[in-house]
Amino acid sequence: MPIDQSVLDEIALSRTEYDQIVARLGRAPNPVELGMFGALWSEHCGYKNSKPLLRLFPTTGEHVLVEAGKENAGVIDIGDGLAIAMKIESHNHPSAIEPYEGAATGVGGIVRDVFAMGARPIALLNSLRFGPLTDARNRYLFQGVVAGISGYGNCLGIPNVGGEVVFAPEYNGNPLVNAMCVGLVDPERMMSAKASGAGNLLMIVGADTGRDGIHGASGLASRSFEAEERELRSAVQVGNPFMEKLLLEACLELVQTDWLVGLQDLGAAGLTSAAVECAAKGGVGIEIDVLKVPRRARGMTAYDVMLSESQERMLAIVRQGHEAQVAAMFAKWDLTSAVIGRVISEPVARIREGDAVVAEVPVDLFTDPPLYRRSGVLSEEVRALQAFDLAGLPDRPPEGMSWNDALLRLLGSPNITSKRSVYRQYDHQVLTNTVEGPGGDAAVLRIKGTDKGIALTTDGNGRLCYLNPHDGGAIVVAEAARNVVCAGARPVALTDCLNFGNPERPEVYYQLEACITGMSAACRALGVPVISGNVSLFNETAGKSIYPTPIVGMLGLLSQIERHCTIGFKHPGDEVILLGADLSLPACTATDSLGGGEYLATLHGLVVGNPTIDLDLEVKVQRLCIELIESGLVRSAHDCSDGGLAVTLAECCAAGSIGFAAAALGSPGRVDSLLFGEAQSRIVVSVAPERAPEVERAAAGAGVPVTRLGAAGGDRFRFGPVDLPVAGLAESWEGGLEAALAAGAAGP
Repeated sequence: MPIDQSVLDEIALSRTEYDQIVARLGRAPNPVELGMFGALWSEHCGYKNSKPLLRLFPTTGEHVLVEAGKENAGVIDIGDGLAIAMKIESHNHPSAIEPYEGAATGVGGIVRDVFAMGARPIALLNSLRFGPLTDARNRYLFQGVVAGISGYGNCLGIPNVGGEVVFAPEYNGNPLVNAMCVGLVDPERMMSAKASGAGNLLMIVGADTGRDGIHGASGLASRSFEAEERELRSAVQVGNPFMEKLLLEACLELVQTDWLVGLQDLGAAGLTSAAVECAAKGGVGIEIDVLKVPRRARGMTAYDVMLSESQERMLAIVRQGHEAQVAAMFAKWDLTSAVIGRVISEPVARIREGDAVVAEVPVDLFTDPPLYRRSGVLSEEVRALQAFDLAGLPDRPPEGMSWNDALLRLLGSPNITSKRSVYRQYDHQVLTNTVEGPGGDAAVLRIKGTDKGIALTTDGNGRLCYLNPHDGGAIVVAEAARNVVCAGARPVALTDCLNFGNPERPEVYYQLEACITGMSAACRALGVPVISGNVSLFNETAGKSIYPTPIVGMLGLLSQIERHCTIGFKHPGDEVILLGADLSLPACTATDSLGGGEYLATLHGLVVGNPTIDLDLEVKVQRLCIELIESGLVRSAHDCSDGGLAVTLAECCAAGSIGFAAAALGSPGRVDSLLFGEAQSRIVVSVAPERAPEVERAAAGAGVPVTRLGAAGGDRFRFGPVDLPVAGLAESWEGGLEAALAAGAAGP
């Protein structure tokens, strides 16, 4: 009997994919098998449209211990017998339906990925995107997501040290919630998500299994969804951070023993993905009896048990003969555990319900979904935006505004303003490792027992990636690396979360392919491998895709923690120098730098231009900056990005409570480009005046153009036509987000 299309639609399998399953299996799958295929062949688990492109990323390097795709998280060796595990992952669609639980369980899932490696989580970060705050639902989503992140992370006692929040109409109805976790691990005690040894036991531990989250991977995360589907809350998991804390501590204690063969998180697709993927990595099979799985709902079927995405559950592969010891250790932490199956030598996934076999499929069929290499096209709409005549724009602020007004407006705009009202809801000092928390270019954490530190940041720019996907992707990597460099760290690895629309649309596939190609080029130029990541596709509502939004989580290493750097000016009289540009040259203040920037979007309502980056210059600027910081020449450093040079300098003033007076730059270029152009590969540093010549000599030796911008000091900000009190700058910068929320709630 032909299968009904509605059944395939529910699990996001195409008719062609179903026919492939029948042909490869040699028969029609039964309902449990079909549900498992739907989960494991989903975009979320199978990476059908992205895996061929992800192979473009560099994944190896001097410090890499675990490469991307090999385990739950990537791992970097930092010396002194220590390593860092890290990963970023999306929880976009669940957060669009139920923002608090969607964001909370996103944090819970990424934390489990890290401690499944045997690593103790030491930091959380996030990257968030919402529609404009003028819309009531966007305000609801924003506030719910932030509350979910803080509610879950704070309960776990893991500091949330960094992130970003961006607003644009393209995220209406489809917020992006990307959560990142970083953990510290002894390389000798790393745990693998691998099953091996016939006769070893499968033990589930943690929360009882319910019906929450069924079809989360194959449904919500692997297809487009419309506004009316927001009410499908049964597909969104419900989290319990207190149980997660117990799981974390129990698992970290357990990996210190020799009782475990492997450890895996039950995340997307639940027990199906956890068990089958462990078997695939070990080249073995598994046999599970669903009747032995502790459950909290009556009448659950084998289908329900295998596909439930109930949170706070782990799968332990236990050496035969040690199951009682493992169960006792879990019981010590008040956790319920049960032996639910065993490892078998036959490479099949056999699912029983007591004596009845309800599913039996070769493991390699489950883990070998079809892969699609499509042909993308740059849309005519984007071609027109790239060709927009920026030189035809008037070199003046909008009608009725002065340049002072324009700067204050940008500083108070939701995308540039301080996110203090967000991150003050997060505990970023717990564990006492945090040296520099949220609010700067990158967070800095000490590695206790060493002189080392790490710098962490998340970064993305969907607008630039929309206008020029290739160079936009490169810019995202470069800016994230620039952020950790400004903190005094050398970039050593990144994790990424690729958020895109429907890849079956040629213009979206083009964005995905071009962004990955650009990101790969930047990774190779900067010598930074991709060690882990996640892909989230089908992010669209009412047939309209989000901006292509690759997010990069960057890790930098400081050999001497006391050499870390911050963004605020430190001393009156210090020289302020721009690395990466000679502003006396017309090209440095040309209109091209306005393309895709906050100035055009916020004050002129325009998203146009063709943003580009010179990776050779980027590499030189970053190397110069880190060498200046490590040598003690630089007192502050700040990446020049959103809002351009005027915003960057104003933020340095506000952060340090010190003014700035510009020198006579003598630029023949445009005022708007000088103030607000977002040309890449630029860093603002401050140095003691007597050491400025040393900086210039070092820059000349590195082949990096520089400009002496002026001097820190006083209580006013003077740059070109802008003349404002520092207190006024700080007020706009600090209060913009609360003002936007209040204005949105008040209505027109």
